Amino acid sequence: MAKNMEQSQDLTRAFDENEAVEEAVGLSPRLVFETIRRNGEEELERPMRALWFSGIAAGLLISFSVLGESVLRAYLPDAPWRFIVENAGYCLGFLLVILGRMQLFTENTITTVVPVVMNPTRRALGRTARLWLTVLAANVVGAFAIATFFAYGGVLSAEVFSAMVDLSHHATGMPPLEGMMRGIPAGVLIAALVWMLPSSQGSEVAVIVLFTWLIALGDFTHIVAGSVEMAFLAVLGELGFAKALFGFFLPVLAGNVIGGTVIFTMLTWAQVQPEVDEV
Repeated sequence: MAKNMEQSQDLTRAFDENEAVEEAVGLSPRLVFETIRRNGEEELERPMRALWFSGIAAGLLISFSVLGESVLRAYLPDAPWRFIVENAGYCLGFLLVILGRMQLFTENTITTVVPVVMNPTRRALGRTARLWLTVLAANVVGAFAIATFFAYGGVLSAEVFSAMVDLSHHATGMPPLEGMMRGIPAGVLIAALVWMLPSSQGSEVAVIVLFTWLIALGDFTHIVAGSVEMAFLAVLGELGFAKALFGFFLPVLAGNVIGGTVIFTMLTWAQVQPEVDEV
C-alpha cells in the first residue's frame, strides 16, 4: 500500500513538472501558426453580414486611437516629452477593437492569409479576397461615420478639435511613397501582434499597448486608424478625393499589406513549413 502511494505521488510530481515545463516553454511556432490558421478558417466561414457589421464596428471604435491622441495633445503642456505621452492615446482604439474581437483589416493580413499559404487553391484565394474587400470597405464606412460625428456633432472641445485637425493633416500629408514605406513597419507590427497573442494569455493588454504605442511613436501609417483622420479632413472639406485616395489610402494600404502579408506572414510560414510538412 505504501509503495502504491509513493508511486502515485511520483506520478503526480512528474505530471506537475511536465505542466510547469510546458507552461515555461510556451507554444511552439508550429502551434502558434496552427492557432492562427484555425482562427483564420473561422473568420473565412463567417457570414458576410456578420463580417460587414463587425468591420463597421471596428472602423467606429478605432477612432478612439485618434481621439485619445488628440485629447492628450490638447491638454498636455508643450514639452519635449509630450510626443511620447500623447502617443499612448493611440493604443485605446486598438485595445477596444482587438479585445472586442472586431474585424480589423490589418489583422486579416496574417490571420486569413495563413489558410491560403497552407492550401493555395483558387477557392481559398477567393474567400480571402472576399473577406478583405468586405472588411476594408466596412472599416472605411465606420471611419467616415465616426469622423462625421466628430466633425459636426459638437462633441469635441475647441482644443481637441484643433489637435485632431493637426494630427489628421500630419497623418495624411506625407508624400505617397513615404506613406507606403511607413505603412510597412506598421503592417509588420500588427501581424507580429496577432502572432504573439496566442502565447500572451494574461498579458494581452500589455502586448497590444506595447506594439500599437510603437506604431505611433515610430510615426508609422495604419490604414484603418489613418482612414479616420482622412475621413475627418474629407468631411471638413480640407482633403480632396484624389489626394485622399491616391496620396494616402492606396499607398498606406499597399504598405500595410506588404508588411503584414508579404514580409511577416511569408517569413513565419518559411520557419514552420518544414515542421508542418512532417506532420
